[in-house]
Amino acid sequence: MTKSACLVLPVIFLLSCASRNETKNPDELHQKKDTTIATPVSNPYAIVDLSPMDMSYFPVDYSKRKMAHDLNTPPIIRVIYSRPHRQGRMIFGSLLKYGERWRLGANEATEIEFFQNVSIQGKKVNAGRYIIYAIPYEEKWTIILNNDLYTWGLQIDSTKDLMQFDIPLKKAPTTFEYFTMVFQPMTGGAELLMDWDSTEARLPINF
Repeated sequence: MTKSACLVLPVIFLLSCASRNETKNPDELHQKKDTTIATPVSNPYAIVDLSPMDMSYFPVDYSKRKMAHDLNTPPIIRVIYSRPHRQGRMIFGSLLKYGERWRLGANEATEIEFFQNVSIQGKKVNAGRYIIYAIPYEEKWTIILNNDLYTWGLQIDSTKDLMQFDIPLKKAPTTFEYFTMVFQPMTGGAELLMDWDSTEARLPINF
C-alpha cells in the first residue's frame, strides 16, 4: 500500500462516521440523551410530602427583615400550615363539603400564634398559640380557634374550641392551585387571607 493510500483511508473512515451521525433522526438523538438521566434515589428517612409545610408572618417576611436588621421588634402573628394543591379537582362543595370541618390545609392541624393580645370581631384573643380551622359554607366560612395543640388532621377535640367568627367570601383574584395563607396590612391591624381555587376569605385581626 502506498503512503498516499495510508493517509486517504483514515480520512474516508472519519467522513463516513460523521455522515452516519448526521443522518440520524434528531428526535432519536434526544431520546437517547434523555435515557441517561439518573432516576432520583428515594429518601429512606422521610418521604417528600405532596402538601409542603409553610409559614406566614405579620409583619410580612418578618424573619428575613429581622436578619437584614430592618426590624427590631417581635413579630405580631404567624401561621403554620400545609399546602394541599387542587390537581384539577373541584374543591368547595365537593372535595370539601359545605358544613363540615376543614383543617385549613393538610396533614397536621393548622396553627396560628399571636405574640401579643389582639381582637377579632370585637372579641379579645390573648397572646398564645392556637389551632385554627374552618367550616366552609357557600357564602361564608366559620373560623374557629381551639387550644387542642399538636394534633393531626381533624382529630381535634371540639370541646376545646374557644371562639368562632363568621367571615364572608369573595372571588379570588386568580385561580390558586395551592392553598395559600398570607397576611396583609389593614388600618388598625392585618388581614389573614386564605385562598384556594377561585375562593378567597379574609379574617380581620386588630391590634
